Amino acid sequence: MIGRFHRYPKYKSVGAKNFSPLQLGEVPEHWKIRKLKYELIIPITDGPHETPTFIDNDGIPFISAEAIKNGCIDFDKRRGNISIADHIRFSRKYKPKKGDIYIIKSGATTGASAIVDTDIEFNIWSPLAAIRCNYSMIPNFLLSVIRSTNFQDELALNWSYGTQENIGMNVLENLPLPVPPLSEQQAIAAFLDRETARIDKLITKKQRQMELLKEKRQALITHAVTKGLNPDVKSVGAKNFSPLQLMETPAHWEVKRLKYVATINDETLPETTNPNTEISYVDISSVDASAGIVKQEEINFENAPSRARRIVRDGDVIVSTVRTYLKAISPIRKPPNNLIVSTGFAVVRPRSIRADYLQYAMRESSFIETIVSRSVGVSYPAVNVSDIENINIPLPPIVEQQAIANFLDRTTSKIDILVTKIELSIEKLNEYRTALISAAVTGKLDLREAVV
Repeated sequence: MIGRFHRYPKYKSVGAKNFSPLQLGEVPEHWKIRKLKYELIIPITDGPHETPTFIDNDGIPFISAEAIKNGCIDFDKRRGNISIADHIRFSRKYKPKKGDIYIIKSGATTGASAIVDTDIEFNIWSPLAAIRCNYSMIPNFLLSVIRSTNFQDELALNWSYGTQENIGMNVLENLPLPVPPLSEQQAIAAFLDRETARIDKLITKKQRQMELLKEKRQALITHAVTKGLNPDVKSVGAKNFSPLQLMETPAHWEVKRLKYVATINDETLPETTNPNTEISYVDISSVDASAGIVKQEEINFENAPSRARRIVRDGDVIVSTVRTYLKAISPIRKPPNNLIVSTGFAVVRPRSIRADYLQYAMRESSFIETIVSRSVGVSYPAVNVSDIENINIPLPPIVEQQAIANFLDRTTSKIDILVTKIELSIEKLNEYRTALISAAVTGKLDLREAVV
């Protein structure tokens, strides 16, 4: 039992012929188990396999995998807009309709799904499989089945692998699913809509709290690095800073370009490295703007990507030179001897500046904004190392550098603890949400008397 709801009085075993061992092997006695294809009006299809020509914002929204999240379509994350002529041409194969369900069938988010809850005109690309229910299946119930742990586990068992995970549409059509009577589907769908909305509202509130804490963290860093810790010290103007770095600093501080206080990319792992050498590799996606390095991959040199070449030392600071919108900056503190980072990072090594102060100076808001502003490219923005090394940074006396670093270590660590607690709380809410969906759609909860 979950909460106030009990199990059904009687269950039947569905057996291995219908479900894999990862699926729960029983459903309410009166439920059916049917292949997905028998609950559809039309066979599962997908969008065009050609790359369309994108036009301005007056066109028809064109949706792909990145717009599918948490059961919904985020039109702000559309791939682009297409012409009416292309929309009409693509619609000969498939035209979206309210109540249709999409499953991502290839890529890192294979299995993610969403329902069409709008009547606006749009079209989809080939990574999305389109599902249209017949009269015996309520779309919102089917979406919950697809999002359940049981169905996702079954989906993963049937992935095929090339350069990435993918699932064939004929495979999707033959996956089994529980089919309650329509009245129970309606009750389950209404219950899950209501309960998951409550959970999502709470998650959104916690995410906002986390955002505010991160904003406070950033504000503390920026103020301490540009103003110091003594509010009574007289400041001077911004003549040494770029337009994006307009700021006042204490009068007795210096302002220097990064290259005059640090070196960049001093060491590189040679191509002659023993193939069996084990390295601990950090890629761009492994660095969080606030938390720093969050993941390392243990891998032999011969199997490592060609970009796994930058050697780092204790006290270095790494900053991404590609996909700069991620704002991936992290200090290196007591690293293992075999830590190697991507050539997509610039490795900044302090020379005439304290390492603990440098990592905060490089996380100051205007420093980050300047890197982003000097990046070139839209889909894969990148910045030259020369552009980074010529950014100015405030340079207090050594004693003040240490005091600022100590202050920020204390204050940001307190915020980081609070952020971690909120992240764990969100994780538990998501786990409960997933468990609730799975229990409901597999009949582990009797929701026939659930109050709508």
